[in-house]
Amino acid sequence: MPQFDFSELGPDLILDAIESTGIYPESGLLPLNSYENRVYQFLGEDKKRYVVKFYRPQRWSNEQIIEEHDFSIELADQDIEAVAPLSFDGKTLLEHGGHRFSVFPSVGGRMFELDDLDHLERLGQLLGRIHSVSDASEFQHRNKIDIATDLNEAASYLKESGLVPSYLHAAFFPDLQKVVELSCERLPTQLKNIRLHGDCHTGNILWRTGSNTDDAILVDFDDCITGPAIQDIWMMLSGDRAQQILQLDTLLEGYEMFRPFNHAEFAIIEPLRARRMLMYMTWLAKRWSDPAFPRNFSWFNTDKYWEQQVLALKEQLSAIQQPHLKLGF
Repeated sequence: MPQFDFSELGPDLILDAIESTGIYPESGLLPLNSYENRVYQFLGEDKKRYVVKFYRPQRWSNEQIIEEHDFSIELADQDIEAVAPLSFDGKTLLEHGGHRFSVFPSVGGRMFELDDLDHLERLGQLLGRIHSVSDASEFQHRNKIDIATDLNEAASYLKESGLVPSYLHAAFFPDLQKVVELSCERLPTQLKNIRLHGDCHTGNILWRTGSNTDDAILVDFDDCITGPAIQDIWMMLSGDRAQQILQLDTLLEGYEMFRPFNHAEFAIIEPLRARRMLMYMTWLAKRWSDPAFPRNFSWFNTDKYWEQQVLALKEQLSAIQQPHLKLGF
């Protein structure tokens, strides 16, 4: 099956796949935002809401997907707010018509508010609890964060792709190389790696109001990965230096109620930001043959886009050159 081919995944196949589990949709299928996979929400005849996810062919192996499922189930079994897939005859990863899929309960909630310090502290508590569980075992099949390798591979891809307009080469590639080199120079020699959510940004966090308390809940463990704990924290940091220090302090106030945090990991916040920036550029480029990408990212690979990336690289280079964030005195 071609790597990006979802062309056969029509409504009939989707409904047949869902019904093969014994769940019968009562409502239509509502597409949810997902570019890697195809994800739909629906109401079952049992009046419960579900989400069905069809996995992008050739992106993850069956073992990697099952390991993701097992991780979220392990967390849910510890009463940690994480959405785990449903099991059918002992299986969470199913197949129908040549497509792999899973079914999840649909959870409600409102958008997580990044500027709400109470939200940040509760998220810190959630991440501390998750990392306390994830630290007890290891992934055998999921990927591992290697900042130096990831940065260099992304930079090489961009250089060889021919995507960057020639008139921007003199401005783009020297700063790209400086970002990679300086990021690699700043890496600590020893960092503890644990199982992570891996893509902890506001789009993957919901804020739910319960009968006794309000709380954050993490969704979509599709990018779970092995790496340093700061990977699940740094994407919550934004604004100027003072704002980021306040956000980090608030997150760790909650986090360290459940697990100590190694402050030496602050040194890789900006290298991790650079890694995400470069991998996002290459991700868009590599997925461009999927019809969903030109339709949803029409601004990509335009002269204006690459001009903006020149400025973004300069800003990131400046951020890496600054002393890393510290708490206290």
